[in-house]
Amino acid sequence: MTKNKFQTAVEIPQFPKKTGYNMKNMFMGSCFTEKVGGKMEALKFQTDINPFGITYNPASLAGGIWRLLQNKEFQKDDLIEHNGLWHSFSHHGNFSSVSAEETLQKINERVGYSSVFLRNADFLFLTFGTAWVYEYKKTGKVVSNCHKIPENEFRRYRLTVDEIVEEYKNLLCEIKKENQNCRVIFTVSPIRHWKDGAVENQRSKATLLLAIDKILAEQGNENCSYFPAYEIVMDELRDYRFYADDMIHISDVAINHIWEIFEKNLIDAESAKIIPQVQKINKALHHRPFNKNSPEYISFLKSTSKKVKELEIKFPNINFEEIE
Repeated sequence: MTKNKFQTAVEIPQFPKKTGYNMKNMFMGSCFTEKVGGKMEALKFQTDINPFGITYNPASLAGGIWRLLQNKEFQKDDLIEHNGLWHSFSHHGNFSSVSAEETLQKINERVGYSSVFLRNADFLFLTFGTAWVYEYKKTGKVVSNCHKIPENEFRRYRLTVDEIVEEYKNLLCEIKKENQNCRVIFTVSPIRHWKDGAVENQRSKATLLLAIDKILAEQGNENCSYFPAYEIVMDELRDYRFYADDMIHISDVAINHIWEIFEKNLIDAESAKIIPQVQKINKALHHRPFNKNSPEYISFLKSTSKKVKELEIKFPNINFEEIE
């Protein structure tokens, strides 16, 4: 008897190299990046997520990577003061503060750390969110974040396929020069930018998809790959039950579905076997008893501590929070 199919499954490409607990993974891009990267971070993989904060467009994303490759610190002239806060047009508002010195300290500490991380990363996951960009008229530079500065101070336009491809052609060569072992995995965020309307959102996503396709064709499968997160949501999860209350962002159920596919196809077999152990230890470490001095809880801590030590001996790069 033929089994009924109630879902159109997206074919996942073969990845010649997979990540694991002994590898470093950098995630940069839209908020979707933080969802998948956050899963890996919670499971104690070596990760660095969005050193400039959430970045939606390919131009700003490339600018951040260039900065990390150069390990170039930001100066006060790179900041702008608006409504009592000092901002960087290259950063999310999480880096902003009431003083330029504090803002620069947060920014440059992260640049220093992530510059070293990128040079040693085994994987760089890049998620494009939109092809639309804002160019600050006073400098002629594309920004990552407008920081609520009046819209008339910016020129808004959509990047072309060729503009994106040309930028990444040069960037990927530089990444290879600095880190020969780094493999780049592109994704397109399935989250719609509804502010532009349905038609413009689709044109934007199409631009990103075509640009990545051209980049992959030029770079070859040994250097770059594409993970079809966008297609998984569009074709496998065609139901509003997979969306959050705003009907734009995707739900935790959808994120978990994408993660399961990501884990199956991009995480090596040895690490995949360890994940359930890490999950159990994480759950144990977050357990809060009514009585911390009870014999049962003390025994529980000793047992958990033993499991942590055994796992950390086998995988030295796994670090758990200290057991209280």
